[in-house]
Amino acid sequence: MSASRWLACAVLSAFCVLQASSLDSFVAAVYEHAVILPSGTLLPVSHSEALALMNRNLDLLEGAIVAAAKQGAHIIVTPEDGIYGMHFTRDTIYPYLEDIPDPRVNWIPCDNADRFGYTPVQKRLSCLAKNNSIYVVANMGDKKPCNTSDPQCPPDGRFQYNTDVVFDSMGKLVARYHKQNLFMGEEQFNAPVEPEFVTFNTPFGKFGIFTCFDVLFHDPAVSLVTKFQVDTILFPTAWMDVLPHLAAIEFHSAWAMGMGVNFLAANIHNPLRRMTGSGIYAPDSPRAFHYDRKTQEGKLLVAQLESHPRRSTVNWTAYASSVDAPATGNQEFQSVAFFDEFTFVELKGITGNYTVCQNDLCCQLSYRMTEKRRDEIYALGAFDGLHTVEGQYHLQICTLLKCKTTSLHTCGSSVDTASTTFEMFSLSGTFGTQYVFPEVLLSEVKLAPGEFQVSSDGRLFSLKPTSGPVLTVTLFGRLYGKDWASNASSDLITHSLMLLMLIMTPIIHYLC
Repeated sequence: MSASRWLACAVLSAFCVLQASSLDSFVAAVYEHAVILPSGTLLPVSHSEALALMNRNLDLLEGAIVAAAKQGAHIIVTPEDGIYGMHFTRDTIYPYLEDIPDPRVNWIPCDNADRFGYTPVQKRLSCLAKNNSIYVVANMGDKKPCNTSDPQCPPDGRFQYNTDVVFDSMGKLVARYHKQNLFMGEEQFNAPVEPEFVTFNTPFGKFGIFTCFDVLFHDPAVSLVTKFQVDTILFPTAWMDVLPHLAAIEFHSAWAMGMGVNFLAANIHNPLRRMTGSGIYAPDSPRAFHYDRKTQEGKLLVAQLESHPRRSTVNWTAYASSVDAPATGNQEFQSVAFFDEFTFVELKGITGNYTVCQNDLCCQLSYRMTEKRRDEIYALGAFDGLHTVEGQYHLQICTLLKCKTTSLHTCGSSVDTASTTFEMFSLSGTFGTQYVFPEVLLSEVKLAPGEFQVSSDGRLFSLKPTSGPVLTVTLFGRLYGKDWASNASSDLITHSLMLLMLIMTPIIHYLC
């Protein structure tokens, strides 16, 4: 064989191998895990006791991993806090932590567990990935010693991180992410000094990873999509619902659509704390989701996704800016949704067109109900301002929602059942941001896949009559650049936090 012919064959062979190793689609799995909690977190336990609890949870996770692999899954995501639970102090979480090295060390813990000290949890996760030929995503705790003479070093001489790890199908550690945006009450962990932008490549696309409360902030979440161009987000979470706009399946599916990426969200399952809601979300529609407050068992979801989903461009202010806003006068009223004061207008007819404004945001709605019930009130609301409870982040929200009772003062209160279906709706707003997340939530906290669409001029509109009664139709906008540019006084913020602690103690961990 001539040298030129041999070279041509070699190039063709390499091309074929490359094609075979590049998949247009993949099978994803997420597991909503009913975590076994420690009996108490007020006093530290021994490392052996901590490991015993973690192995009990890993036994359950192993069952889900094996089942997912048998169904052909390429990757599985498990929840935040899924290995040891929650509500720790710095001292009581310490026995559960391991030293997790930088993935650049090229390490397969299943083959060499003691290379970086005693790492039984990493070894078991690695072996689960290797033995089942599946990527495994898990959340655990990382510990890093530091010199207390360093002003950034905690007084106890160590950094402790809420950490996501990813092991590939050979058991190799390929990603490690330290959670950046810690939720209030997570004093057991430190945030990294700078946000970490963690990505890794697979034969079925480029992946990024972040954790729970991170999703509400620009870094690392938005940057992973806009700057690092990931195809799929991995999202371990321990999320408690806050209606009307932050139910887990509602907001996470909306984030996938708004950012144009796949989003794999694995949540803790604890119905008593309203912690449920996991899903496999594509940009156009959910592929699988789970919301269950009636049973105590975990749930495995498996679905197929495109490896490289296509993103569309939306001008979120175009349509609403072209609509003349009618005078509403004293029809407007104020009411509160999750501590934010919205400007509302009541929907008084079976069909109508309404506009309501607050600050720089005007929201426009056209709708037609199947019937106008006397026992239910719906309203169109607008909020443009800084949310100051459990964090500071600037929102612009347009929302059609069901009020809790027939009193206008309950518009915005948490409600999860309704009786009114809509034949059509079209919602838009004069948003000052390109980051808008479209939500449609039906009665009993259900999604409406395939029933709505977003147009290029910024309208969220129905494709068919809703399959169930409507809780909310919402455009949830984030103005990341204004998160800290506010005239809100520290007294107001302090008062809000105190109010949250007093009123919301049972659900204080809702976004972890």
